[in-house]
Amino acid sequence: MTAPLLETRGLSKSYGDREVVSQLELICNAGSVLGLLGPNGAGKTTTLRMLYGFIEPDAGEIRYRGRDFAEERTALKRIIGVCTQEDTLDYDFSVEQNLQVYAGYFNPRVPNVKQRVQELLEQFDLTQYRDASPHALSGGYKQRLLIARSIVHHPEILFLDEPTTGLDPAARVAVWELVDQLRKAGMGVILTTHYMDEAERLSDQLVVLREGRVAARGLPHEVLGSLLGEHVLTLRSDLEERPQVLEVLKEMGLPTHKVLSDILAPVTARQLADISERLPSVRLTVRPPNLDDLFLELSRSSSSS
Repeated sequence: MTAPLLETRGLSKSYGDREVVSQLELICNAGSVLGLLGPNGAGKTTTLRMLYGFIEPDAGEIRYRGRDFAEERTALKRIIGVCTQEDTLDYDFSVEQNLQVYAGYFNPRVPNVKQRVQELLEQFDLTQYRDASPHALSGGYKQRLLIARSIVHHPEILFLDEPTTGLDPAARVAVWELVDQLRKAGMGVILTTHYMDEAERLSDQLVVLREGRVAARGLPHEVLGSLLGEHVLTLRSDLEERPQVLEVLKEMGLPTHKVLSDILAPVTARQLADISERLPSVRLTVRPPNLDDLFLELSRSSSSS
């Protein structure tokens, strides 16, 4: 049986008395995208830093292709690509030189640097900017260059930390298409994002973290069902009976979230039926849950704990 591209067992990290990551179990296979979600402080960044070797875990194992990362760190780092939130481009160099210099760090994994750089310039639509400074690039094209640089050495797994933060919609979609290309080429991708549409669009599997622990994992629809139930009740500001519905929700102990002028409440089918029985004359608006609802629920849970 082939070992997963990445697997962690019992991964834990504390700072002082605070356990930031606890007993984390992850699996990412080749040709798949694993979405790592959670509110601020959930442990996502600490997890990534352990996985690509920036910090040491206090306990647990990290394995790449079945090989222990703690024992073979130098060799295994060569199959890892990292694209963090920070702009780490060298503005004293051209676009092409940024790729050339980075590729030079990975001999003999990149035996023909010139050929590899040309491939990436074409793949990421950067050829027209090859001699330009990164200063000349838009935010979307800077992100293309950062991702291209992170895979210059043919990694088997790529860590993308908030890859589209601050980009306009067209640039975000362009990055999504690049991630799709990498997945189809057989690369494993670990993605963190605060954009819920991005997580749904790109992730084959989701792992939701809450206070350093796994709150849910699985396909996007499985995660939503396990944490939120079947429906989201929407109370618009122009609903005359909104105060009465809110009182019933309070009596039932159901949480609510205010989004602009609307109030949202995740409910099960049974709970929805109970509300309808109590308020038979009220026309209720419901829809399926989405990952935005999940993020609101996780943020509420974290702030109240």
